[in-house]
Amino acid sequence: MKIFLDTAIRDEIRRMAALGIVDGVTTNPTLLKAADAPYHEVIADICKMVPGPISAEVLAEDWEGMVREGRELSAIAPNVIVKIPMTPDGMRAVSVLKSAEIDTNVTLVFSANQALLAAKAGARFVSPFVGRLDDAGHDGMDVVEEILEVYANYDFTTEVLVASVRHPQHVVQAALMGADVATVPTGVLALMFCHPLTDVGIQRFLDDWKAVRKE
Repeated sequence: MKIFLDTAIRDEIRRMAALGIVDGVTTNPTLLKAADAPYHEVIADICKMVPGPISAEVLAEDWEGMVREGRELSAIAPNVIVKIPMTPDGMRAVSVLKSAEIDTNVTLVFSANQALLAAKAGARFVSPFVGRLDDAGHDGMDVVEEILEVYANYDFTTEVLVASVRHPQHVVQAALMGADVATVPTGVLALMFCHPLTDVGIQRFLDDWKAVRKE
């Protein structure tokens, strides 16, 4: 399973990318606001740091505007993936951009029906928001499982990108289900390294080595 970093903070991306575990990056208008720099400049910098897919979201609500913005974003770098919202206009934009060989990531997906439409429109990625579904009293990972089953039934090539990840267990569940990608905030990725027994083991080795050196 590929791991994308869900942030637009360039220092965070640079630090995590250096570990050799980041396959791509997802951004959105909220994350880009936190980056406190011009939108296209941030996307261009991220594309240089991470050679994998970098999702950048359109802001238009009509399909013509989405297509126009999508073309502008894709011109920044060859690894830009244009994020498009799950709306009728959005799916029309996905179809038009696909015909222009521009890859898209359909965002704000909350059901298998929506994911089915995104795949039929030609999206490269579909992003079910598991954390927001959990917040609304649903099981977000159940929706991911449904999407994976639907896609397998019809050999869709659209990749399932598990988004709105809130904790490491979401990542484990996504991997067990066979999701193609999990996009995780920096804090969640940092927690994936942690286990108390690892800390205990390291300390024990250090203590034993100190004892040996004293002999």
